[in-house]
Amino acid sequence: SQLPVRYIKGVGPRREKLFNNLGVWAADDLLRYFPFRYQDKRNFVKVEGLKEGVFAAVEGIVCKVRYKQIPYFLTSRRVRHIFEIVLGDDTGKIKCVWFNQKYLTGIIKEGDKLIVYGKPSLYKGVFQIISPEFTTSKDKDDINVGRIVGTYRLPKELRQRFMRRIISGILDKYARDYQDPIPFHIRKKRNLLNIRESFSEIHFPSSWDKAAQARERFIFEELFLSQVLVYLRKARHTYQEGVPLKINEGWIEKIKKGLEFELTPFQDKAVHDIFRDMSKPYPMHRLLQGDVGCGKTVVAAFAAAFCLSCGWQVAFMVPTEVLAFQHTRTLSRFFKGLGFEEDGIKALTSSVSQKEKENIYKYLGNGKLKLVIGTHSLLQEKVKFKNLGLVIIDEQHKFGVAQRALLPKKSVLSPHCLVMSATPIPRSLALSLYGDLDLSVIKEMPAGRVSPDTIWVQEDKRAWVYDFIEGELRKKRQAYIVYPLIEEGEEEEIRSLKQMQRELAKRFSSFSLGVFHGKMKNEEKMATIEKFRNQKIKLLISTNVIEVGVNIENATVMVVENPERFGLAQLHQLRGRIQRSHHKPFFILISNDSISSLARQRLETIKEERDGFKIAEEDLKIRGPGDFFGNIQHGLPDLSVANPVKDLDVLKQARFFAYNTVKYDPYLKKTSNRYLREYLEIRFKGHFSFREHIDTGSKKSL
Repeated sequence: SQLPVRYIKGVGPRREKLFNNLGVWAADDLLRYFPFRYQDKRNFVKVEGLKEGVFAAVEGIVCKVRYKQIPYFLTSRRVRHIFEIVLGDDTGKIKCVWFNQKYLTGIIKEGDKLIVYGKPSLYKGVFQIISPEFTTSKDKDDINVGRIVGTYRLPKELRQRFMRRIISGILDKYARDYQDPIPFHIRKKRNLLNIRESFSEIHFPSSWDKAAQARERFIFEELFLSQVLVYLRKARHTYQEGVPLKINEGWIEKIKKGLEFELTPFQDKAVHDIFRDMSKPYPMHRLLQGDVGCGKTVVAAFAAAFCLSCGWQVAFMVPTEVLAFQHTRTLSRFFKGLGFEEDGIKALTSSVSQKEKENIYKYLGNGKLKLVIGTHSLLQEKVKFKNLGLVIIDEQHKFGVAQRALLPKKSVLSPHCLVMSATPIPRSLALSLYGDLDLSVIKEMPAGRVSPDTIWVQEDKRAWVYDFIEGELRKKRQAYIVYPLIEEGEEEEIRSLKQMQRELAKRFSSFSLGVFHGKMKNEEKMATIEKFRNQKIKLLISTNVIEVGVNIENATVMVVENPERFGLAQLHQLRGRIQRSHHKPFFILISNDSISSLARQRLETIKEERDGFKIAEEDLKIRGPGDFFGNIQHGLPDLSVANPVKDLDVLKQARFFAYNTVKYDPYLKKTSNRYLREYLEIRFKGHFSFREHIDTGSKKSL
């Protein structure tokens, strides 16, 4: 049901915002907000049978009640109200403690019969449970007692008991009429529970086996629906009328001869795959994937050259202004001597003057401007092309699904589309995430690239690190120091850029120091990077905004403070910034002694591993799919229970069934697919439009 969550009994406008923050907007979202663990409240444990750290339900009589209010001036913490009880059965007594829940004084009284559930701990030789869930004898038929119940990830303002009551209510009211989006024949072959039973068993399992079966069903469903969307998009690509191009071999060879280096075999193969795609009557949709510094931009330049040689325009969209101007410089050199006049290549960003923007709009419209490189500015309504033949999107995961779809729509015919990503992921997962795109992978570095040494030290080596930086600066080299925060935060052990700026200015007083972060104006950013490029700044202190596209060949050192605050993929991207140097580069991590074992595992990985694909795979294992796929998903719905790494076998099965579903019913018009189509139209309207799918043309096979 799409009933807004505020109209569900017990929610209302006050709690609505809390649910919205969880991604719950309607009753259907609530049904699909699954528990992350379960509590077995079927059997009670006697006090004498309690074990420290093991969750248990205890039934007893309230022997003692105590309430304490702490004055503000006596506590630096936020705890002001303490409510304690002693609960006893025929084998012993246990203390239960709640903080800042004064209302309990009116609910729990001495002599009451109570059931509490929580994790016991020993305090001064006595078992106690902090903030246990409880049920009074008045609530003997309560849904929280005598069964397996779910535990949900909730803000402190929402209680588990309240959440279960709300879920129970909508299960009774809406789940019974819920139509199953997985076609019956697929459920039968996979031996899956139907949707109604699955909702009931995942929220209130009748047994551990049923809980597992319900979870398995929803894992398959999530992966199956995502793969159906992938194949529907792939089918739509082949229905579109594209821009078939004829290769101008002479021009391409002229570019190759003008290069100061030879293409690697992987680059060469990618170029030929792209040329083959762009010769077809329907548009190319290709993902170019490769590690930081592997030469993706050169391959993109060949794609642009092919398109330009046939008289069509090219739009190249990048996530930052710095990258836009950097690519403009690179491609201007690349196309030098190929007959481009000065107005042939331009950058369009928010910092470009209004007069220059008007000229760009004019020359794109009349076709005089052949290649435009820009940020989100390319998506403005004023930007119109005479004959757009190719769209290139760099760091595609930095743009939203809707944004990526806008640029190709600026052409009457569907332009070819090349998207690039420096976030390598295993091929089996890439096929599932980007199944609607053909895949080119560059797996080796161009000749002459020097791999950085990665050094991980603790805080006590800071003086050595600063001495090392100074040594490199005295060799006329440059360096970065990267911080996770701009301003000082609540966590004292996390260093911030502004906090350290004065200290670094004093320590490196003999060298020019610059600052670069996301809150600076675009003009300031551009000026700072230009000074760094021209060596007027020797030491640049920055946040991770430099992870994308800042290439300074003379920079040989990058120091990352509190590296445990960055993801593995981010650290690998940052390391790639100093891989352009012809001198030996050094990537230095300074962490605290007190970091977690998980953080140590991640830093050990980045220290020992150079291969971006292996790092990404490790990142997936450590961080899980939620964080990782949040950064790279190609317009697919979010996954809440499925993990494409752990559930790889299920993913392969889901792909098989999704492929055949779309192959034999590309518009999902068969009766057996009716509820699948209805569900996709309602649930994932932001990811796929059936109207647009049908309007693209006549049916063609996958």
